[in-house]
Amino acid sequence: MEIRNFKAGKYVEQIEYFSFQSEKICKEWIISSPEIIHLLSEANRLLGELNAFPQLIPNVDLFIKMHISKEATTSSRIEGTKTNIEEALLKEDDIKPEQRDDWNEVQNYINAVNYSIQELEKLPLANRLLKKAHAVLLDGVRGKHKQPGEFRRTQNWIGATLKDYTIHLNVFKQAGEILLTK
Repeated sequence: MEIRNFKAGKYVEQIEYFSFQSEKICKEWIISSPEIIHLLSEANRLLGELNAFPQLIPNVDLFIKMHISKEATTSSRIEGTKTNIEEALLKEDDIKPEQRDDWNEVQNYINAVNYSIQELEKLPLANRLLKKAHAVLLDGVRGKHKQPGEFRRTQNWIGATLKDYTIHLNVFKQAGEILLTK
């Protein structure tokens, strides 16, 4: 498929909202755009630089561990966790009991990334690996009952629900009507 003709997906009307449904990307790509060819060439060059990075860093394993820990604490914030990188590096016994749920979620994130890196030696980056990493991510934490190791089959809402959205819309509408009558 010619890459310039590819559409990433489409918006599908649901009952009271639209959702984005992505298109599959496992295709034989034809790239005739000089701009894209140049960008791919630049990406390959930068990957080459990244591959040389371990020769420049004295302890690349520690460097990677720190980056994974930073990513785990930052990404976990979207779920409401409040563990910082300093806490993420502590042992469980050194974490206050009231902070352990958040700490465990960050540890699962770190474990899922490390598991995935190890499994990439044996498995391709495919659905099976993603599902296994998801099972590690949710093991024994607050989301443990939310279909660990499976893809979500329902609409995902970040920050609010459709009900919240409708309530806010009605409040704004009422506020506007009050302002217009004054």
